[in-house]
Amino acid sequence: MISVKNLSKIFKDRKRGEVRAVDNVSFTCDPGKIFGLLGPNGAGKTTTLRIIATTMKPTSGSVEVDGLDVQKQPSQVRAKIGFLTGNTGLYQRLTAREVITYFGQLNGMDRKSIGPRITEIAKWLDMEDFLGTKCSKLSSGMQQKVNIARTIVHDPPVMVFDEPTVGLDILAARSIVEFIQFCKNQGKCIIFSTHIMREAERLCDEVAIIHKGKFFAQGTVDALKQVAGEQEFEEAFVKIVGEE
Repeated sequence: MISVKNLSKIFKDRKRGEVRAVDNVSFTCDPGKIFGLLGPNGAGKTTTLRIIATTMKPTSGSVEVDGLDVQKQPSQVRAKIGFLTGNTGLYQRLTAREVITYFGQLNGMDRKSIGPRITEIAKWLDMEDFLGTKCSKLSSGMQQKVNIARTIVHDPPVMVFDEPTVGLDILAARSIVEFIQFCKNQGKCIIFSTHIMREAERLCDEVAIIHKGKFFAQGTVDALKQVAGEQEFEEAFVKIVGEE
């Protein structure tokens, strides 16, 4: 469903010259699986996900989503992707229903299908009571539910999660983790970036440790612990990236 081959992204910096934010990475992610990008801030996780989501162009390499090239067929790719981050970025003057409706229309849905879809999602997420409330009046947990709803309103087969629990309280973060698991159970193809070890251990079928734009290791959590000779995943991560 997601195929990344020899992907690189180079930025120009006046002081540092060429900065390789992503350096020749390759991986695949299949339906019903969660592929994790695990690394510290600035490792290249967000840049990789933005290229997959068509919001940034690569310097070299290729990315396909469900057989569609992200550079040649960006609009078709976007129709197949739901992109969720820890930053809700909601329109505060709109109600929850209006935000979800807007994103449904952005993704090519007609009004007749949006209404029933919102009803269905609201029931899943227990948000019927605040659909008519402006986002500015919602708690952070409620806003995150709206964010989830606008991400999945068009029922995309591919989900992209960019550090979605950062800055959230424990209850809101827990709901996001449960939602990611729910997406997997629905057979969606999921790519998930995080720097939180326990999230990677709990959720990911396969993990790539990314640091300074490069993949240092790739495999299951158990396999990576075995390669590093460590029982704790955090210790394995530190050993693999060589930052002791």
